[in-house]
Amino acid sequence: QVQLVESGGGLVQAGGSLRLSCAASGGTFSSYALGWFRQAPGEERENVARTSRSGITRYYADSVKGRFTISRDNAKNTVYLQMNSLKPEDTAHYYCAAKYSDSYYYTVGNPYEYDYWGQGTQVTVSS
Repeated sequence: QVQLVESGGGLVQAGGSLRLSCAASGGTFSSYALGWFRQAPGEERENVARTSRSGITRYYADSVKGRFTISRDNAKNTVYLQMNSLKPEDTAHYYCAAKYSDSYYYTVGNPYEYDYWGQGTQVTVSS
């Protein structure tokens, strides 16, 4: 059983930056592909970034490409989401998720494919 705990959310003005962290415990962190998702009220959960268990493969949604960076530190059992040039439309609850993978390169964007989820952290961007 893997536990995921997100932190780093908050209120920021448009154009600002935040770095989200997701600390994992209870499993072999390096065995999991990881994703960051967000969900705004009334909206579906959206995959904004994801990375393979090796960190070699990374994917970004078009809406965040060039502004967000996902990274992982397998020694610290932590995945990060650096968010720059934030926009009001980035306002959402952000979640990290983990999926066990045999492949060093595999990622997946479908939230239903993920095995474990954190409770999330709120990001609010004011205009």
